[in-house]
Amino acid sequence: MTAFVALLALSSGALTGCRQDMFDQARYETLEASEFFWDGASARPLVAGVVPYGENDDEMGLAAAGAEGGFPFEIDRADLERGRERYDIFCSPCHDRVGTGSGVIVQRGLRQPPSFHSPELRSRSNQHFFQVITQGFGVMPRYGPRIQVEDRWRIIAYVRALQLSQHAPPSLVPNAELERLDKASE
Repeated sequence: MTAFVALLALSSGALTGCRQDMFDQARYETLEASEFFWDGASARPLVAGVVPYGENDDEMGLAAAGAEGGFPFEIDRADLERGRERYDIFCSPCHDRVGTGSGVIVQRGLRQPPSFHSPELRSRSNQHFFQVITQGFGVMPRYGPRIQVEDRWRIIAYVRALQLSQHAPPSLVPNAELERLDKASE
């Protein structure tokens, strides 16, 4: 008897959950005629200047860089400053301000991202960084919809500057600075 009551309760719960209200709601099919709008079309044109979500600007950004793997435009000081600003906003919470991967989210127990100063990431192409920023990688979310194409390239330029700041060969250091460093180390 208890099995019958349990079966009855289960079946009555299943039958009441089979409503089709959400599935059968009033809506227009794609390109179906409509009496609601003055032009008789259910599909509405995009507002001027709106970029539809999902536009494939990552390919545009990669194509602009060219096959040699450089930047699609000349990077100057203003671009590096803008890259640093965008990096501090979007990247430093995970990668920290110098790119070692010890940002505040790591200090709160989330997974540590790789250091930009590792040999593996120093050898990666600019296109790799562009793709990772755009599409995400591992636990990193995709930032393509949030960061403009040009700003992604500026962030990459800033990351390259961070990498160079920690791994610059002595030949790039001015002689006066090398002498000062030698005196300080004595």
